[in-house]
Amino acid sequence: QVQLVESGGGYVQAAVSLILSCVASGSICSITNFGWHRQAPGKELVLVAQITTSGAANYADSAKGRFTISRDNAKDTVYLQMNSLKSEDTAVYYCTADSRRGPMALDRYWGRGTQVTVSS
Repeated sequence: QVQLVESGGGYVQAAVSLILSCVASGSICSITNFGWHRQAPGKELVLVAQITTSGAANYADSAKGRFTISRDNAKDTVYLQMNSLKSEDTAVYYCTADSRRGPMALDRYWGRGTQVTVSS
C-alpha cells in the first residue's frame, strides 16, 4: 500500500507560479512512476505530467513549456512546478504513484487531491 498526500494548492492570479508537492509513504520501494492528473469542473480527469524512476518526464500538451515535474527520491516526494498559470488550469490536482505488485503488475495509488484556482 502507498499513501499520497498533496499540498501547495490555492487561489492565485493568472500568470503567477505555483508548486505542488506530494509526499509518499508506505511501500515506497515498490513505486515506479509518479504522476499528476487534474480534473476541471465538468470535465474528465486527465494526465498532466508523469515521471519515471530514472527521471524521464512526459507532459500533456497543455502543460508543455509551462509545467515541470520532478521527484526527490530521498524525500519520497514528487513536485509539479506550474508557471504562467491560466484560468483553464483551474482544477483539482491529484498525485499518483504506480507501485509494482509482482513482476508483471502495477497498482496505481491516488492522493485526495489539492484544489488550484486561477483567477483571470
